[in-house]
Amino acid sequence: MSTFLLEIGTEEMPADFARLALPQLQQLVGRDLASLRLSSSQIRCTSTPRRLVVWVEGLPERQPDLEEERKGPPSAQGWKDGQPTAAALGFARRCGVAAEALRSLDTPKGPFVFARCIAAGLPTATVLAEQIPLWLAALQGRRFMRWGAGEIRFSRPVRWLLAYLDDLPIPLSLVGSDPAISTSTVSRGHRLHCAAVAIGSAQAYFPAMAAAGVVVDRDRRAALIRAAVDQAAAAHQADADLPDSLFEELVDLVESPSLLEGRFAERYLDLPAEVLCTVMRSHQRYVPLYRQGRSNDPLGLDARQSLLPRFLCISNGLPAAAATVARGNERVLRARLADAEFFVSADRAVASIDRRDQLARVTFAAGLGSLLERTERLEWCTDVLLQRLELPAGSPELARRAAHLCKHDLVSQMVGEFPELQGAMGGKYLLAEGEPRGVALAVLEHYLPRGAGDGLPSSPAGAVLALAERLELLLSIYAKGERPTGSSDPYALRRAGQGLLQILWDRGWRLDLNALLERCALHWAQLLPHLGVDAQALANDLAEFLRQRLLTLLEEDGMDGDLVQAAAGETVALERVLGDPEDARQRVALLVQLRRSGELTAVQAVVTRATRLAEHSELSTTVLSADGVVNADLFEKESESAMLAVLSALEPIALAASPERYGQLARGLAAGADALAAFFDGPQSVMVMAQDQAVRTNRLNLLAVLRNQASVLADFSRIGG
Repeated sequence: MSTFLLEIGTEEMPADFARLALPQLQQLVGRDLASLRLSSSQIRCTSTPRRLVVWVEGLPERQPDLEEERKGPPSAQGWKDGQPTAAALGFARRCGVAAEALRSLDTPKGPFVFARCIAAGLPTATVLAEQIPLWLAALQGRRFMRWGAGEIRFSRPVRWLLAYLDDLPIPLSLVGSDPAISTSTVSRGHRLHCAAVAIGSAQAYFPAMAAAGVVVDRDRRAALIRAAVDQAAAAHQADADLPDSLFEELVDLVESPSLLEGRFAERYLDLPAEVLCTVMRSHQRYVPLYRQGRSNDPLGLDARQSLLPRFLCISNGLPAAAATVARGNERVLRARLADAEFFVSADRAVASIDRRDQLARVTFAAGLGSLLERTERLEWCTDVLLQRLELPAGSPELARRAAHLCKHDLVSQMVGEFPELQGAMGGKYLLAEGEPRGVALAVLEHYLPRGAGDGLPSSPAGAVLALAERLELLLSIYAKGERPTGSSDPYALRRAGQGLLQILWDRGWRLDLNALLERCALHWAQLLPHLGVDAQALANDLAEFLRQRLLTLLEEDGMDGDLVQAAAGETVALERVLGDPEDARQRVALLVQLRRSGELTAVQAVVTRATRLAEHSELSTTVLSADGVVNADLFEKESESAMLAVLSALEPIALAASPERYGQLARGLAAGADALAAFFDGPQSVMVMAQDQAVRTNRLNLLAVLRNQASVLADFSRIGG
């Protein structure tokens, strides 16, 4: 068995493409080799900033021959008087076989002419030579480019190709490349080590590249970087501030990682820790060091108790130049921190309330006025929410004050340079000016959660303000007529909708989103008459949007899709789902619990059997009591009385308001299994579709009430077996 090596050498690629191209390559190569009848024992794809590498083990020397039976014309048209007809001869020519090789085989549609065709397998090297340009062309990424006069598009210009099957070079050329690129037996080492590296075979590749200063294996580079950072942080009794996004980027920025350490002046510790870390991580890709045992104050005004005046850097340079590179990094960081120091000083010279007035000069979005007008709408939303939610004493006042000031830092110099610090700087500036800590914290938290896995507001005032921020955004952008489509969501409306629901669930707040949206939509129609807002349509669109976000969130939390649909899908009234999103979540959680315990099957069997016949009933789906719709005088069998007893026992549970009713309802439905079985089967069973109309209606109503009571928990027709 043979080993295949492909190296696509390029100019330095963006770090995200060097990472995201690997699963694409893995899928492309695996799919195409399988379709080309080339088995393999292992496929590995890896990358550095200057190369994409494919490594395949266990390939055969050539494709196996392909044998297949091809079907031709009916046998009656293939032979006449024992001789092949023109139709048979033409079929034989197309299949590349002699007419004598044709045979007749029976099929479900009668006898047909068949030919056994054998396609000889091609050498594996030949097949791979055809596929390599196709794999390169199939890769997708952001901001692809052309170079020279060629027509090839790629993330960065392709400069060399290396392709081996064991020790056999695979010759090929990239059509449309400028300059022309053909495979060779030479790769490129680390830029600072050596220019050319002769490769004699696939097996010689990794050792040769290691000798040339390149750690080709991405996983190994990641392990080296992680170990070096952890070791350096431990030596300083510190915790490295290395989020996954920065770590992944560092892995794809270097070919031969080495760790450097640097320092900065202690006076810069007078800046907030978030400012220092953002400057180091975002601008320079440095790793800040937090003191172990620190207290994490999100509103801390300086970093003296939290950060060390040190940083770590992952270098791609030569060890001999480490000291020079470290000094250069320190010099660059010093300039960046001086800029940050100036921004904070300039911001502190202006009162936050004055910055709020400056929001009037900044447009939020076309047709939606300025950021100041957006802030005023947000304040209105805050007031409406405070009317509907019960908060601890003092929190409403904090929320209102925070709503008034929450966007002031958007026109600060610090946030202008680092938009990711919005909210954090606003809260810190307000605290420094003497605003209550609760106000400052709410301003900081009203952007939470910023994305998947992010924290949620910790204070009631912050949670209300975060709800108001998302509500205002959804109402305004929807009123403007824009909607998320496919992968396009420029205002992050999906994230806003999910954040709104996550906050409600986290706080355990019961909020009727339908009523809230209707009231807000009417206000928006009055606020923005130039947009011609249809208030009811706006409320309906947003309600359906939030339902979809709710379904997505629950499924992302690992809940079975059919159970989510049963409790909150399109067959469940929107008024029910959004009337209390917490209620919907609890019902799905109960269904999940019942399925895991094995109890759901019994409940589902009862409801499903009743529902099938209940579809013939004209009884409204809102009727939860048998009183007035079931006449016991029409009963002919004891099983009907037993069914009525089940309904009577379930009625108070279905009509109750306590969250415990769902579990009680599920147990009651399961307990009714015997009564329902007797109703349908056995000596006391009845014919539901009786000829007597009154008796038939009475029995159908029994089943319909049971169906309706079960629907208080879920639409069981959406639950799979």
